[in-house]
Amino acid sequence: MNTADLGLPVDVPSTALFTDQYELTMLRAALKAGTAERRSVFEVFTRRLPDGRRYGVVAGTGRVLDAVENFRFDAGVLRFLRERDIVDEETLDWLAGYRFSGDIWGYPEGEVYFPGSPIMRVEGTFGECVLLETVILSILNHDSAIAAAASRMASAAGDRPLIEMGARRTHELAAVAAARSAYVGGFATTSDLAAGFRYNIPTVGTSAHAFTLLHDNERDAFQAQVNALGRDTTLLVDTYDVAEAVRTAVEIAGPELGAVRIDSGDLLLVAHRVRQQLDELGATDTKIVVTSDLDEYAIASLAAAPVDAYGVGTQLVTGSGHPTASMVYKLVARAESGAEGAPLVPVAKKSSGGKTSIGGRKWAARRLDSYGYAEAEVVGTGPVPDALADRQLLVELVKGGEVVAREPLDAARDRHAAARADLPLSATQLSRGEPVIPTEYVHGGSGS
Repeated sequence: MNTADLGLPVDVPSTALFTDQYELTMLRAALKAGTAERRSVFEVFTRRLPDGRRYGVVAGTGRVLDAVENFRFDAGVLRFLRERDIVDEETLDWLAGYRFSGDIWGYPEGEVYFPGSPIMRVEGTFGECVLLETVILSILNHDSAIAAAASRMASAAGDRPLIEMGARRTHELAAVAAARSAYVGGFATTSDLAAGFRYNIPTVGTSAHAFTLLHDNERDAFQAQVNALGRDTTLLVDTYDVAEAVRTAVEIAGPELGAVRIDSGDLLLVAHRVRQQLDELGATDTKIVVTSDLDEYAIASLAAAPVDAYGVGTQLVTGSGHPTASMVYKLVARAESGAEGAPLVPVAKKSSGGKTSIGGRKWAARRLDSYGYAEAEVVGTGPVPDALADRQLLVELVKGGEVVAREPLDAARDRHAAARADLPLSATQLSRGEPVIPTEYVHGGSGS
């Protein structure tokens, strides 16, 4: 999301060096060969989903738009490139005036994707497009991995809210991006204040074990927290003896106690015991929040427990075992020559080891069955069949270098909920399996 829409004074620094050196050396060679201005089409896609996953989730699109806008080579960056002799003076002059002037199409943020889906399409000159490879992939690969894990956890949690609390388990800037992606994937809140500040995500947080240990006894800690935050606060009850802590918490806060948090032990057993105790003490409206290294499987195992919310950290911000979406950025079409209006010709990598690609500028549509559920991801080149014309997935994100598709983060979150609901029910199964719908290819020319 563009923080300017919220009136937040957060500036995105130049993203020009969020790149690999070979992108600049390719540019240098293309400028020398006279091919840098040749019209080109690059696409982002993944050849496979992580093992056992039924669908992927597109996340990070809004951050990509910010990154493209801020891809500028200022004096300091150019000086660094000159001092390291990374590029020559001709290339430095070209970079000094760099502004992406092409077009970007892509799956809207929050949409689901499958192997071969053209998640993003970048069109312009070879020079201006090739430089964006690393920054686009670094954002989409990270954010989509987190969003996919979040989506699985949200499916397992059902109507119970999820709290993102993984900031201390990853890089400080990755933590902000992870909180944003988790929100797209279905999490309700975050503990990370930077994420709340930058993206307007609701934030929550009360106390850790250190606050209890600071005081001479648990009663004093609970009383201090209630005095400061009110009776509807959440008290952490597993520092010492859970049953005694619950009793003390209700004595101090009364039946108006907002919630208790359990962070250790057999969560299924302890949650049942705590619920029974709270009800017996008259705190029937007090909620139970559980944390403690949860993932989608642990959340699913607690479906029958009297739990009202889950807090997830480590497993979320590491993609629950799959920290990347394995997306790639490949040239799929380029002009026959540098002449204006030269037709596009499809190009593709051909190699062993499963790293082949399919040439041509692609469109994508999702075909529905008679019940209104997705039955196939259709990817093609050339004309779009009439039957799929109103089911196309790519939307225009950047036109002539100008961002045209910014939206509130809640729009991406709502879109994901709707997209997941349109998938067959087996999409939410946590057992290992193939993608929930197949990808079908329709070839019809370069699509130029």
